[in-house]
Order: sequence, then C-alpha cells, then structure tokens
Amino acid sequence: MRWFKRKQKAEELGLTDLPRHIAVIMDGNGRWATKRGLPRSAGHSVGAEVFRTIATHCRDLGIEHLTVYAFSTENWSRPADEVRSIMKLLEKYLREAIETMERDHIRLCIWGDTSVLSPELQSLIRTTDDLSQNYKGFQANICINYGGRDEIVRAANLCAEKGLPITAEALSGAMYSAGVPDPDLIIRPSGEYRLSNFLLWQSAYAELYFTDTLWPDFTTADLDAAIVDYQHRSRRYGGVQSK
Repeated sequence: MRWFKRKQKAEELGLTDLPRHIAVIMDGNGRWATKRGLPRSAGHSVGAEVFRTIATHCRDLGIEHLTVYAFSTENWSRPADEVRSIMKLLEKYLREAIETMERDHIRLCIWGDTSVLSPELQSLIRTTDDLSQNYKGFQANICINYGGRDEIVRAANLCAEKGLPITAEALSGAMYSAGVPDPDLIIRPSGEYRLSNFLLWQSAYAELYFTDTLWPDFTTADLDAAIVDYQHRSRRYGGVQSK
C-alpha cells in the first residue's frame, strides 16, 4: 500500500522515470544568511530543515537513496563557532532521527571519517547504524567529514590490507557507499558549477544539475524540476544511443 501511494504521487507529478539515487551538495547556507543580515549558523539551521523536507519528498516519490554533502574534510577550516553550530545541528538531527526512524521506516547512514567527531556524535551514529539494519526502503546518507579523494585513498588502503587486487569492483566494495547504487543525478544549488570533492568515484556517469537557488530556498518543486530535467537526458554510459 505504501509503495502504491508513492507511485501514485510520482505519477501525479509527471515523474515516472525516477532516478534510484539522488545526491545533493547542500550549498549556499552561509550566503543565504549573510544576505539577510543573519549569522551563518542561521543558514545552516534552515538548511537542515530543508534537508528534512527534501528527504521526506524523495521517500514519498519512491526514490531509493538520497545522499547529501553536509560537511567536507575541508570545512574544518571554517570559523570555530560555525563548525560548532554545524556539529550541534547534526547532534540534534540524529537525536530526532532516532525517535522517528521506526515510525517513518527510514534508514540513515553517515559516510565519512567519523573518528574525529565527538564521542556523543559517534555514539549517536552507532545507534542510527544499528536501527537502520531493521528497516528496508528509503535510505538517507549524510556525508560528514567526507572527501572524495580521501574516500578513494581509504578504499585503496583497505584493499591493500586485505591483499585484494586493486580493481574497480574491489574499490567500489571498499567505499563508504558499498552496496548502494551510484547516484543517477547530482544536484548542486547556489550557482556553483563543480563537484567540490563530492562522490568522485561514484559520480562517473551521474547526470549533473545546477541551479542558482541557495540551499535554504530549495523546495520540493525545485527537486521535481531537477528530476524532470533528468528525465530528458540520454544516458549512454559511453555507448551509442539506441534508436
């Protein structure tokens, strides 16, 4: 019944050829706040709520995976008070997720080097990991202290430690994303036109969609527009389009 309702909603919106996996670079929080004379932390707070809204919309449409870039390995160079506010938001989100994951049947995974996070955050992440094993269906992946180059180096080292040959298959199996299909569509709000070290391995054949909208202003209608644009792409994976 749940699957039928999601299929029906997608069809009502004209979204029938859905990507299995959407990834988003959540960019523009700071600029959004600065334009309004607010502290940058306010932009991150609004951005976190937008993520919640977009994740729910993806689940309701029948998207299988949503991966978001929340905090990169380079973001530690930001002002200390901004970093603290982001970590507090993450802690708040994880605590709330633990209360709602069973009700909403949402799996939540954190991708990145979590060893440098606070003990409290690491404990919450272990809890969400454990809870996620109990459910099937929509999965949200949040990239924290994540960098695409670091992920590839980590995967190569893991293969070497296990004595595995360095093949594409072995590397894919050693990524944070192991077992998750590569993103079909990567969305970058805020007017920037680059991946910024996001899912470098997994994005080999992803369709890229850019918009000037800052992340805190990003709506479900913006997501639908990105999916419609995706529907008109021709994905050949290096081959020739069939007639």
